[in-house]
Amino acid sequence: MQTHFTPEQLKDPGTARANEILRACVHCGFCTATCPTYLTLGDELDSPRGRIYLMKDMLENERVPDAKTVRHIDRCLSCLACMTTCPSGVHYMHLVDHARAYIEKHYDRPWHDRALRWLLARILPYPGRFRLALLAAKAGRPFRRLIPDARLRAMLEMAPKRIPPVSRNDDPQTFPAQGPRKLRVALMTGCAQRALNTDINDATIRLLTRLGAEVVVVEGQGCCGALTHHMGKETEAHATAAKNIRAFAREADAGGLEAIVINTSGCGTTVKDYGHMFARTPLAQDAARVAALARDVSEVLSDLMPTAPAATPRPAKDSIAGTDAHAPQETRAPEGLTVAYHAACSLQHGQKIKAAPKALLKGAGFTVVEPADPHLCCGSAGTYNLMQPGISAQLKARKVRTLEAKAPDVIAAGNIGCMMQIGGGTAIPVVHTVELLDWATGGPKPGALTPET
Repeated sequence: MQTHFTPEQLKDPGTARANEILRACVHCGFCTATCPTYLTLGDELDSPRGRIYLMKDMLENERVPDAKTVRHIDRCLSCLACMTTCPSGVHYMHLVDHARAYIEKHYDRPWHDRALRWLLARILPYPGRFRLALLAAKAGRPFRRLIPDARLRAMLEMAPKRIPPVSRNDDPQTFPAQGPRKLRVALMTGCAQRALNTDINDATIRLLTRLGAEVVVVEGQGCCGALTHHMGKETEAHATAAKNIRAFAREADAGGLEAIVINTSGCGTTVKDYGHMFARTPLAQDAARVAALARDVSEVLSDLMPTAPAATPRPAKDSIAGTDAHAPQETRAPEGLTVAYHAACSLQHGQKIKAAPKALLKGAGFTVVEPADPHLCCGSAGTYNLMQPGISAQLKARKVRTLEAKAPDVIAAGNIGCMMQIGGGTAIPVVHTVELLDWATGGPKPGALTPET
């Protein structure tokens, strides 16, 4: 694509990067075939190619964004399926992130839009606030049909039936390896996940320590910045990301780290991009180091897990990670349990991790199936299901339909957003991949598989 940025414009690093990305695009349109919003809406401007034209025009002419441009860019999920499809290597993620930051600075949104985005940015990245908001949403859920705004209804519907108690395993501490220590890792505990589902971090800690990893929950960590970053709130996103960079770099210097384990793939895609986000800043070196250490939990488990699950029974009460006397006492997952694996976009497109989770589940004795069109987004996409509930609902219905067509016993995913989205549309239990792997190697049966009493 031909561009006409001025030398003065190209002095801005973000604009210079946008210019590089735009020039890589050859207008081939391959991206339209895998774009969920284009397949759903059928509008060229709701495809990556269409949005690229809109972003080029906006950035190159330094114009105030109009409502039409903002509408089509807001509809982008940032699922990054276009990057997997693109034969020219167009780095759409960096381009749309820059465009969103530009819109945030130059576009005057309607007051109710600004208020909603402000509210989400002040609640979702903070587990304590989010937990209180979920309790309020749960109380208001019976009255959701009386609310005319679809986005507010979506917020009420997001609240799970059961809000888990606070897990003390998310507090700063160190969990020693069982047996000889093979490696030392830090666990990113996340933000929304700590309010929505505490079983995931608990299972991750149990599994990693059982396999010989010392797990450190680092003091000073918090939200990765993804939720505000995708809303174009660059200053807020960088502030929270900077806290993580300092916290993990400090831990790496003090005790050494082989990896920063991330079990929410949306966070993983962002943390792995810290080097780009903080290039040409005083934090550049530490940001690049943290990004290089960041690994999805499935990447670490691929190095640690045997080809078949261990046969040793689980102790009556685990000494770590929240297992209590009332936990189910199964010592092994049943052989042949059919698991429908949902590939989170941030994992398969953002991090290019496709085979590892399925291989781990198969190696643990599960029968793994995949839905049709596994590359298509479920419609969660961070805050997308709250900001664009209509499109999100269509994508959820399609994803649930293809998963249920496989008649699985359970659905597994590697991202809390996907789990909540899919779980809201099906009666089939939805769990994190690590919960199944923990169960298969001596941990408790996942809570979602245990009927409520």
